[in-house]
Amino acid sequence: RWFWSSVGGLILCLPSSTNEDFFCLRLHFYLTKYQQVSVSKARAIIVLASDENADQSDARALRVVLSLTGVKEGLRGHVVVELCDLDNELLVKLVGGELIETVVAHDVIGRLMIQCALQPGLAQIWEDILGFENAEFYIKRWPQLDGLRFEDVFISFPEAVPCGVKVAASGGKIIINPNDDYVMKEGDEILVIAEDDDTYEPGPLLEVRKCFLPNVSSPPKYPEKILFCGWRRDIDDMIMVLEAFLAPGSQLWMFNDVPEKDREKRLLDGGLDLSGLTNLTLVHKEGNAVIRRHLEGLPLETFDSILILADESVEDSIVHSDSRSLATLLLIRDIQSKRLPSEDTASTPLRHCGFSHSSWIREMQQASDKSIIISEILDSRTRNLVSVSRISDYVLSNELVSMALAMVAEDKQINRVLEELFAEEGNELCIRPAEFYLYDQEELSFYDIMVRGRQRREIVIGYRLANMDRAVINPQCKQQLRNWSLDDVFVVISCDD
Repeated sequence: RWFWSSVGGLILCLPSSTNEDFFCLRLHFYLTKYQQVSVSKARAIIVLASDENADQSDARALRVVLSLTGVKEGLRGHVVVELCDLDNELLVKLVGGELIETVVAHDVIGRLMIQCALQPGLAQIWEDILGFENAEFYIKRWPQLDGLRFEDVFISFPEAVPCGVKVAASGGKIIINPNDDYVMKEGDEILVIAEDDDTYEPGPLLEVRKCFLPNVSSPPKYPEKILFCGWRRDIDDMIMVLEAFLAPGSQLWMFNDVPEKDREKRLLDGGLDLSGLTNLTLVHKEGNAVIRRHLEGLPLETFDSILILADESVEDSIVHSDSRSLATLLLIRDIQSKRLPSEDTASTPLRHCGFSHSSWIREMQQASDKSIIISEILDSRTRNLVSVSRISDYVLSNELVSMALAMVAEDKQINRVLEELFAEEGNELCIRPAEFYLYDQEELSFYDIMVRGRQRREIVIGYRLANMDRAVINPQCKQQLRNWSLDDVFVVISCDD
C-alpha cells in the first residue's frame, strides 16, 4: 500500500507489525527489497511503531533506520520515526543522523494531556492544527519581505497568521514569536498558520489602529489538585512537566496498583529528582482504578483535573487498555454525580480562573461543577465512542500522534515548531479572555486584536465567540469590523517568560 502526500510526493510507510497486510511488510531489513520499491526516491519515509511493548517496538524501529542508512543510492527524503519511549530517541538519532526526525508518541500524548488539563479547550485547537483542517504550519521564503520589520510582516498576510521566522544567518533556526523589531534578511523564511501552502501570499502593508490595551494584568497562579489514575510509562516525565507548569502548593495524587514502597525507586530510576519538586507534593494512594470501592476512597469531587492514563501493565493490548480506561471514566463520573448534589460545590469553582468574564473559560474549567477529566484512549474508534457520549471532557488518543507524523512527513522543519509548543518552556498555545485585549462591545477587526496582542508579546491566531461551539483558527476577512463581547476568548501563542 502506497501513501501519497497532499502535494503529490510519494510517502513510503514501513510497518513493523508481522500481521499487517502491507506489501512493504516483506521489505524491511533487506536492502535489495528496498531497491525494488525505489526507497531512495521517496520524498518521506514513515517508520511506524508496532503493537509490541515499547522496547521491542523501538528496537524494531532502530533496525529499520540502520537498514535505511545502508541504501547504496542514498535517500532523497527524510525519515520520520515513531518511537514509544523517550529514552530511545537519542540512540535512533545517533544512528540515523540528520535524515531522522522522531516523534515520541507516548511523550507527545502525555504533554498534551497536561496542557489540556490545565487549559481546557486546547484539545480542539491541537486537533485543528495537526489535523490538516484549514489551519496548518507552513514555512516559505518571500524575498519581497526582506528589509521589513516583523511587526509589518505580521499584518501582511490576509489569508495567514505569521508566527515566526526561520533565520538564515543562524543556520535555519526557527524563532517562534520573535521581537517586533526583528528585520527580515536575505534567506529568511516566514512560519505561518494557513489553510494550505498555496492559499496565502503577502499583500500590501495595512494601516492598523494601535491602541492601548485594557489595564488588566494576568491573574496569579493558584495551587492545583490533580489526580493521576494509572501508572503510565514515563510518568516521571509527566511529573516534571507538571512541576514546571503548576504554582507552589499544588498536589498530585497518584492512584494505581503499583505498591507504594516501589514507587519512589521507579521514579528515581526514571530520572525524577524527588527532592527537586518545589511546586508539587506527591500524594500516593494504592488501589485498582476499575474497582468502585477503591475509587470511592478518593475525594473525587475535589480535584481540579483527573487524568486517566493508559496503564503500563496493559499497554501491550490496546483493547484491554481502552476497556480499563473507559471503565474508570464511567465509575468516576458516576461517583461524582452521586456526591456533588449533596455538597455545596456549585458556589465554589474548583479551579480559580482569575477572570471576571469569559463564560466559556468558566464553563470548561468547572465542567458542570465536576473535575475536568482527560482520558487517554489508544484506539480512535473508542475515542469516537467516548466523545459522542460526552462522558469525558477531553479524549486524547494516538490519532493526534498520527496527525503529527503526517505533518512532519510533509515538512521536517515543522518538528522543531511542535517540539517547542509541546515543551514546558518557551512558547506555548494558550486560551486568553477577551478582557485582555478589548472593552465590551468594542468594534475592532481581527487585525486590530492581533496588533494589540503584540503588546503582550503574543501571537493571536484565532478566537471563539461566546455563541460558537468551536474556535476559529486563522480567520478569513481579518479586516472586517466586529463588536466583540467580554465572553469571547482568543487563542494565542505566548512565551512563558
